[in-house]
Amino acid sequence: MQFDFETLTADPDRLRAGLEAADPATLLLVLVQLTGDASWLHEARPFVRGPFNYQEEMPDELRGRIREALFKTVNDFAATGREVPAIPDGQLLRDMMSFAAADELSDDYAAMMREDLNADIRDPGKFEWRTEPPRERVEDFQVVIIGAGVSGIYMAIRLLEAGIKFTILEKNETVGGTWLENRYPGCGVDTPNHFYSFAFAPNHEWSEYFAKREELWRYLEDMAERFDLKQYIRFGVEVDEARFDDETAQWRLTTTGGEVVEGDVLVSAVGILNRPKMPQIEGLESFAGPSFHTARWDESFDWHGKRIAMIGTGASGQQVGPAIADDVDRLMVFQRSPHWVVPNPNYHADVADGKKWILKHLPYYLRWYRFQLFWGFADGLHAALEIDPEWSDPEHSLNQVNARHRHFMERHIRREIGDDPELLAKVIPDYPPYGKRILIDNHWFRTLTRDNVDLITDDIARIVPEGVETTDGTVWEADALVLATGFEASKMLSPMKVYGRGGQEIHDVWGPNDARAYLGITAPGFPNFFMMNGPNTALAHGGNQIFMAECMVWYTMQAIRELIEGGHQTLDCRQDVHDRYNEIVDERHGRMVWTHPGMTNWYRNEAGRVFAVSPWRLVDYWRLTKEFQPEEYLVA
Repeated sequence: MQFDFETLTADPDRLRAGLEAADPATLLLVLVQLTGDASWLHEARPFVRGPFNYQEEMPDELRGRIREALFKTVNDFAATGREVPAIPDGQLLRDMMSFAAADELSDDYAAMMREDLNADIRDPGKFEWRTEPPRERVEDFQVVIIGAGVSGIYMAIRLLEAGIKFTILEKNETVGGTWLENRYPGCGVDTPNHFYSFAFAPNHEWSEYFAKREELWRYLEDMAERFDLKQYIRFGVEVDEARFDDETAQWRLTTTGGEVVEGDVLVSAVGILNRPKMPQIEGLESFAGPSFHTARWDESFDWHGKRIAMIGTGASGQQVGPAIADDVDRLMVFQRSPHWVVPNPNYHADVADGKKWILKHLPYYLRWYRFQLFWGFADGLHAALEIDPEWSDPEHSLNQVNARHRHFMERHIRREIGDDPELLAKVIPDYPPYGKRILIDNHWFRTLTRDNVDLITDDIARIVPEGVETTDGTVWEADALVLATGFEASKMLSPMKVYGRGGQEIHDVWGPNDARAYLGITAPGFPNFFMMNGPNTALAHGGNQIFMAECMVWYTMQAIRELIEGGHQTLDCRQDVHDRYNEIVDERHGRMVWTHPGMTNWYRNEAGRVFAVSPWRLVDYWRLTKEFQPEEYLVA
């Protein structure tokens, strides 16, 4: 394997500055990979702690030796021109992964990690034919994608690489999906963006560790420009219904404008967090001032000096509040239930120029850094989600790990709030961590301690023209009303209608708020229809929805390959395969935090079934979607 060591070592001072700005633990992993010397792992392991609240506390002397050894190693590669060793395997790889995670990892991560390490050499998600199909078969094949957000863009890139024709129908004026539509103050990502990006297209120039909305949208816009995707996108086109024709085996889509678009395969990439959920509060329309949902923020609105009533304290509310609190006359926050919130020292930090340079130039640094983020923000937390039936305090926590996380977050809240028993009683949840999505502290608790901020936990009785009236009769007068009340996640694919075989509509099959699919991607009776971010694929405890999209697109591309290479008309998920998978999903959820009775969340329906979020570790879902199995489908 060849890397550009000459560029890396051309300016020794810059290389040293970059190494100084980089993370010592990640540098150590690169050093071990380049030299094969595992002794570094054993020496440094006692000083690395994780996965929750990951910390590296190596002595300065050890950090210095790591940097100096790596400096000499890369210069040696530049001087000799010798090849980089092969990707590690076996015990060495397992030891490196366990060090990266500061936790003992099982062998099932090895194949996934080797694939990602190889991504600097060869894109593992790149589509390849097994047997070159007839040219006319490929030329006559057409895919229709609904939505040009993260999943739609990635699906289009892979289809373009395969030479398969496609059209994207997008209701907005440009690409970006949720990162286009959400423009409220403070809007940003709560997953580290060096992980929250396509594996094949890393961005080495993120300005912050947790990027804000504009930079995230620009990344997606750049992807569309890089692959010239806009020529395949019809903007301002919303789909009213999609109907499968049993005779022609074609999908026929009708837009709200009355146009008809046809294709052999239909891919829904509409997501689940794109239709604002308006609260059912008496008198909402009577409010006299400006009123809008965070996902439909009025960019002409000036909040300076205003009295703002904000309903909701979830992710968007906890970003809006701190962003405007300094400038408003008064911020009145109406909370239904509190959220667990975790601090992160990098949340407001900029990425140093030296670290950007290392991320771009030092072989494998980015890949190991992504794996550390993968573990710390996703799979490393999974053990905290599982219910221990013998646990002594099931009301407040699930198991020993979950209890440890609870104590850590509660200590943080108490430090931020200080000696204010009344406020502490309002903000410390009484349910186990991860029952609702964990949020990263955006100075939320400091905001609540401000003199011009009120946290109101009394139920809202009604909205009146002058403000919000609570059940105790108090009217909280406001100049503007902000609704941070989430999305209609339970109404998947709505308001679009999707008709499969025999004219059955998918929402009739699902029933109210009970969407189901095999792998969250396909449903029996809906041939050649693939859902991105379908049922039970959202991530609630952490993780990265881009990772999930990569898995879904990879699986879908294999299915399309099966159709084209095999000369088939349709692939239709078998009912028994679908049902068995959902039985397993339900069984797993029955042992996880989201079915805990101590809280409500948008992940489960009125019957208590968790329909939205995934029960799997990310590595599990990667494995489940890695190989398309034709025998699981009715092929015609």
